[in-house]
Amino acid sequence: MSDIRLLDCTLRDGGYVNDWKFGHDSLVGIFERLVDANVDIIEIGFLDDRRPFDIDRSIMPNTACAEKIWKDVEHKNVMVVGMIDYGTCDISNIQPCCDSFLDGIRVIFKEHLMKEAMEYCRQIKELGYKVFAQLVSVTTYTKESMLELIELVNDIKPYAVSMVDTYGLLKPNTLLEYYEILDEYVCPEVQIGFHAHNNFQLAYANALAFISKPNKKHDIVVDGTLFGMGKSAGNAPIELLAMSLNEDFNKNYQINAMLESVEESIMDFFEQSPWGYKMFFYLCALNKCHPSYLSYYEKKENLSISKLNDILSEIEPVPKKLLYDKKSADELYTSYMSANCCDEADKQKLKEVLENRSILLVGPGKNIGLQSEKIEKYIKEENPYVISINYIPESIDVDSVFVTNVKRYRQLVTVMEKEKNKNVTIIATTNVECRNGKFEYHINRAPLLENNQKIKDSSFLMMLKLLDEIGIAGVTCAGFDGYSEKEDNYLNPEMEYYFVKKEASNLNQHMRESIYEYRRTMNINFLTFSLYDQVEDVNSAAF
Repeated sequence: MSDIRLLDCTLRDGGYVNDWKFGHDSLVGIFERLVDANVDIIEIGFLDDRRPFDIDRSIMPNTACAEKIWKDVEHKNVMVVGMIDYGTCDISNIQPCCDSFLDGIRVIFKEHLMKEAMEYCRQIKELGYKVFAQLVSVTTYTKESMLELIELVNDIKPYAVSMVDTYGLLKPNTLLEYYEILDEYVCPEVQIGFHAHNNFQLAYANALAFISKPNKKHDIVVDGTLFGMGKSAGNAPIELLAMSLNEDFNKNYQINAMLESVEESIMDFFEQSPWGYKMFFYLCALNKCHPSYLSYYEKKENLSISKLNDILSEIEPVPKKLLYDKKSADELYTSYMSANCCDEADKQKLKEVLENRSILLVGPGKNIGLQSEKIEKYIKEENPYVISINYIPESIDVDSVFVTNVKRYRQLVTVMEKEKNKNVTIIATTNVECRNGKFEYHINRAPLLENNQKIKDSSFLMMLKLLDEIGIAGVTCAGFDGYSEKEDNYLNPEMEYYFVKKEASNLNQHMRESIYEYRRTMNINFLTFSLYDQVEDVNSAAF
């Protein structure tokens, strides 16, 4: 019967969360707890000669550094390994195994580098180490390329060859397809391993499928980390794997020691920078693409979640999906925006509605209530086209609402169903997606944003910029009170942003400067008091 070995890679994969800065006490403490837990193999971090030695970090330039960190630690019969991302640690930085704290080295490499990487594995093996060939992004391999890799493996005979589900794309059935190829063709003395990621919440399920496969021909190695700590969506929690192995395979892992380590060390990192299932990593896995594509498109700040999903689905060809290419990403974005987010017709339609009307913009400030008589008088005398910003006031009938925020849109949906709002049209930016059908006006968000990071998506300034772009000569504003350090800034306090009071003075100054620039081409009149206009009014909430 084949044997199962449990490998912990918290100090290596978990290092993506904290840049490998666990602190020396935690590096030693985690290691000791894992030894106490009877874990079979402990991976202590990366060997990377681009990084200087730091006794507080589990990333080091050579094998000799491991001794400096763990020199006084007893590791009993546990196998100790490090990892090298092929190309980041010259063979000259790897001392002979007989002089090293390490028993083995795992080498990760992508499919197109298999020949060079396997030759590097041969050199490491010749130094006396147990070498693991780690197949990064195993989902990129076809059966043909897998058989090509296996031929190299059978020639070099590493300690193990492991499937790495780098982007969490695998499901149990597809994992087993890869596993069966390896199990069938890899020579018997080479162990087979699996390293899971949790983008689809399947890391633990996949690991269970791997260890539970019947009629295995090889000993196997399964990876896990304490509390699932790891890159992107995290890994299979080793305490869960240990539980299953104890219950179903008569293992004797000491789970309490693992739990102690989680409480002593791991939870502090989780609270500072949580890992686990997230929408970001789900979208990457769903579209089988490198996370850098999604990061690139998110930085455009112009697309709703569904549009992000759509554009990721259009990345071609398949091999390019997992090898990020900025030029291709940019070309696809330009093409996608041209086909799906052209707003010229909507801008022209809006211009035709507004150009011969007085326009009243209604903000969410307290002066909507405090100076309501002034607003009512203006509406009665001027009959303006009324546009509210990200909300619909109870006391004012509006013609359109400008929506720039997904959460604000969600709040508006039920309000829009009221009889008095049945004919209200929506002017929405492209990061907001209509629930039913299409918005009357859908405007590209990115060109409307400010350069100021604290207030780059000010809906008021975005509206002014849009009106300026379509040639509107003048606008009257009510309910744009400005930001107060002491008072609530909204008629509805639930609309308050956490940073506003702290940054009130700077925000007001930026708003004044921006409005001053817009006044070069547009007549902007404040009907109610505003700190943006610097005119005192005793009826204002600010005085």
